Formats: sequence, structure tokens, C-alpha cells
Amino acid sequence: MGETQREIVSALKKEEDSKEESQAQLDIWKYIFGFVEQAVVKCAIELGIAEAIESNGGPMTLSEISSTLGCDPSLLYRIMRFLTHRNIFKAIPTNTGTNNHGYSYAQTPLSRFLMRNDKHSMASFILLESSPVMLAPWHSLSACVLANGNTSFEKAHGQDVWKYAAANLDHSNLINDAMACHANLTVPAIIEGYSEAFDGINNLVDVGGGNGTAMSIVVKACSWIRAINFDLQHVIAEAPEIEGVEHVAGDMFVQVPEADAAFIMAVLHDWGDEECIEILKKCREAIPKENGRVIIVEVVIEEGGNKEKLKDTRLMLDMVMMAHTNFGKERTLKEWNHVIKMAGFSTYTVKAIKNIVNYVIMAFP
Repeated sequence: MGETQREIVSALKKEEDSKEESQAQLDIWKYIFGFVEQAVVKCAIELGIAEAIESNGGPMTLSEISSTLGCDPSLLYRIMRFLTHRNIFKAIPTNTGTNNHGYSYAQTPLSRFLMRNDKHSMASFILLESSPVMLAPWHSLSACVLANGNTSFEKAHGQDVWKYAAANLDHSNLINDAMACHANLTVPAIIEGYSEAFDGINNLVDVGGGNGTAMSIVVKACSWIRAINFDLQHVIAEAPEIEGVEHVAGDMFVQVPEADAAFIMAVLHDWGDEECIEILKKCREAIPKENGRVIIVEVVIEEGGNKEKLKDTRLMLDMVMMAHTNFGKERTLKEWNHVIKMAGFSTYTVKAIKNIVNYVIMAFP
């Protein structure tokens, strides 16, 4: 390489380093104030901003929203300025006077996720993850890593998340409401994108099904299926009656009710490999050797590149598992292969569902 070429390479490297430094100066603020977005969105849910605009049937001025909700208009304006900057609500220029800062505010597809009673609501999920109970373990994450398994949740609350939920009914209900949000988003997408998963099934057991939301969606879409919603006693005691769904209390580590197939969504990631294998063995024992299947709805972490648009969300979920469970984690395909084969299944398939964080893994005896 000649002198001129070396000078060009050196100049290009300096330019690249300068761009990286400039980007770093911008990016660091995301980590300094990363908590703010969640806190302001939680505020919007608690105030009921999305419900107010929806009930109005169209855009509302700042004065109208503040009057409806009983808010301080100057403080509400700052909240709305923050949320519209992130396209959570839409600001529409108007000529409605200085008190309204020249805008009215409209719903967006994103803001509708913040409505508590909307069928696609994610409000309870946000309220769960932003609750003091679930935030406290994050402050012990480094201690968890250094202590080699002394879990963050136990350090914060003196017991694991499941014992805490059993002893604190309000928190248990918040978990189940959050999982219902997840089911309302995920299960219809599975039925639409992978309906053959339910072909040939007359009865289906949902293992760790919470309040039964997932099965209520399945039996409505697949009227030939009779479903069992299976969970712990304190969870089943709070579950509403659902036509076509039988609620059964029990322990998935002891026995799973028999059915043509088992459905298990966002449960296995809460547990370490040994527990996962044990749960899957109980699921395998509950289904027929011929034509039986276990429908696993879980994250699969793709190794390698970062092109997959939901990879960042999946990696964040892995951190959530580290903070909130003892040995739970999101798994790579290689890790799923290990637990599925160790549980005695002969084969399995994996299918991605459009715009959904979870994959569908179908395991066969």
C-alpha cells in the first residue's frame, strides 16, 4: 500500500470514528432517560386519555380533554406534546385559541392499545411491567449476575414471583390480566396465520391458561373444540365462566388433564431447562401417542444478524425473564431442540407468525 493509499484509509477511519462518536453522544441519552417513555405511557393509561378521545367520537382539544378528565391543562399539554412526538396520539393543527396551543388530538392505532377495555388493549401488560412490584427487581439485576443465581425478584420481595402472586391476589390478577392482553393479540394471529395447528383436535388443554382468555378465543373461532383451561387453584378461582371452556385447577408439575392436544403459551420461558423438560413430559403424557401434539407458543431467539424486526423485543423479554424469574429465559432454536428432545418428543416444527413476538412450535410424541 502506497503512502497516498494509507493516508486515504486513515482519513476514512477517522471519519468513521467521528460518526460513531457523534452517534454515541446522541444514543447515550436513551439510556439515561429510558424509563421516561414507560412512565408517561402509564400516566396516559391511568388518566384515561385514549378512552376520552374514543368516547368523544373524534379529535378533542386540550381544553376538552382536561375538562373531561379533570386535569391541569398546562401539565396535560406537556404530556400530550411528549406522546404526540412519539406518534402515540396525533396532533392536528386547529384555530381554537391559545389555551389549546393550536392543536386538537386524535387517536392512532398505537394509542388504542392503551384503552383498558378495547379488545386489543395492552394496558394491563404495561401496568404490570411498570408496577412497583415488577420494577423493584431491576434494581438488583447486577447483584443477581454477581451472586450467580440469587434472583432479583427474591432479593426485592423475599420470595419468587409465583409465591408472591399466590399470596397477593391483586398482583396475581394483574399478571392474568396482562397475559389476557397477550392472548388477545397473539391467539387470533395464530388462528389466522396457522389455523392447521388446530386441525383434528376435538378437545384442547391450555396449560397455565390464566383466566381462560386464550381458550375463549380458540373455541369461538373453532366451534368444534372443547377446551380445558388449566392453572393453579388461586388463578382458577378468579376465572370467569366461559362457554365451551372448563376451568380445572391443578399443578402442571404433577399432572396435566388429558386432551387431544396441549396448548402452552408464554409459560415455559418462566422456567429453567429442568423444569421445562418436566412440564413438557407432563404435557406429552396427557396427549395421545398417535396424532397428539403440544402447541408451544414462545419466543425463539435468532442467533447471528439483527435484521429480524422483533429481535430487539425478544432480547428485552430475555432480560425480563432474568429480572422476574429464578431461571427463566428466552431460548434459541438449539436450546428449544434440547428441551423438546429431552422431554421425549420425536419431532417438532417451528413457524413464525406475522408481527407476533412468539413463534409456534408444534411438538409431536
